[in-house]
Amino acid sequence: MFVIHDTFISYVLEKASIANAIHTSPTLKLRAIIKDFVKVFDLYKPHISVFYQENIYLKPHYAKLINEKRDTYKKMIMEAIKDGKKAGEFRQDLSVEITSMAILGMVNWTYKWYKQSGEKSINEIGDIFVDLILRAVLEKESEKVSLEKVF
Repeated sequence: MFVIHDTFISYVLEKASIANAIHTSPTLKLRAIIKDFVKVFDLYKPHISVFYQENIYLKPHYAKLINEKRDTYKKMIMEAIKDGKKAGEFRQDLSVEITSMAILGMVNWTYKWYKQSGEKSINEIGDIFVDLILRAVLEKESEKVSLEKVF
């Protein structure tokens, strides 16, 4: 179970680290993190499905290691939102914690319904999630300009 989880969490952590390194704009950073987060459900759907269904069998030591990596990823999303608020790109009234948990919850649920043979490709689904999330977090004044840069 640990190796199964470590495979996909390592992927999203690596991609989020890359996004943090190459993007100075919090909006572009969050966009990249979300797109790669959604993509993981295409690349590792069997791993993710098994993990979510069988993780109750993890030994405490491995559960602790997994939770540490998940917390690291959550903190990366939280930092992107904090940076966006600090830069004036994201709404000041947003709760960083609740917004982060909403993003994680929305995207994590993808494993339950996503099908590679479905109507939308994983990239199209990623674009839809980015659009929904950015429209929710961007300051109204910068929304049009930011969305034009993102898409």
